[in-house]
Amino acid sequence: MSEADANERIAVDPDVYIAKPSTEEDNQSETTSVSSSIYRGLIENGRRYQTMREDEYWSPADDLQFESLEAGHAVAVVLESDTPNPLFRAPVGSSAKNILDIGTGNGLWAIDVADMFPQATVRGVDIFPPPVTWMPPNCILEVDDVLREWTWREPFDFIHLRIMLGAFTDKEWDIVYQKCYENLKPGGWIEQLELDAHLEADDKSVPEDSMAASWGDATFGCAERSGRRIDTLNTMSSSIERAGFVDLNEKSNKWPIGAWPKDRQLKEAGLMNYHMWSAGLEGWGMWLLTKFGAPNPWPPEQVQTYVGKIRSELKNPRVHAYQKARRVWARKPLN
Repeated sequence: MSEADANERIAVDPDVYIAKPSTEEDNQSETTSVSSSIYRGLIENGRRYQTMREDEYWSPADDLQFESLEAGHAVAVVLESDTPNPLFRAPVGSSAKNILDIGTGNGLWAIDVADMFPQATVRGVDIFPPPVTWMPPNCILEVDDVLREWTWREPFDFIHLRIMLGAFTDKEWDIVYQKCYENLKPGGWIEQLELDAHLEADDKSVPEDSMAASWGDATFGCAERSGRRIDTLNTMSSSIERAGFVDLNEKSNKWPIGAWPKDRQLKEAGLMNYHMWSAGLEGWGMWLLTKFGAPNPWPPEQVQTYVGKIRSELKNPRVHAYQKARRVWARKPLN
């Protein structure tokens, strides 16, 4: 498949209309996340949240959310599978010695890159321990807050971030990008991949009055009121340039949700993206809606009903939903 443009329509597979209705089991990944009971966090509304930072963060850190992250990693890799390197676009040479993955989540990207660069030390950092039982000897997963002082001694050749929307306030994002700039070698690269929370369809199969159509504005409003906007997809380019990076590149495309695309690669990605949404919806919405829902904070039961309806709509093969994605990579000047 050629590189998809964000404005290009995705062809629909007519065969999905005559197939049996899909089920949750049909769309689930064959792999599952591994968790360890030794790690404890803050339990709220049945979900586990980090306690590393003093302030709260909207995303849970539990088995179901790690399962969603695992599916998201698979989508990103599948949609880049026709490129020489499906893990990133930055022209990082084979001589790279130090690589950092900020917001590593379940650590899958860091582990895969460590396999790709056996001569490099690849560090993955997040505010909650990843559910990993094995990793390559050159991969180190750490629990830390990147807003604090960085204590790594060697500068990095490459720093990677992915699906970090809502992780920081606007001011904190500026701090993170500045720290990335300061801790990269001259000529080193930064790359970030982000998603839009809004659900769209080129053929209007996501009606304006549907639950799926309301999701983006509902969560955007909650995030705005919480002080942590989730429009990172639209702000990261200018923020990265403002930090001093040059030679900025962008690639935008669409992540389909469900098996409806005709193209084989997009169909595979859509199946996994449906699983990411199915596993992730409650976690994405629970903290935001119960604390900052409009016109008043929602009870947990209302959130569960809401996300259940969205799952049902996205499971319908006649709904050709997608979300926009954008990848940005840029270089620290040599001088």
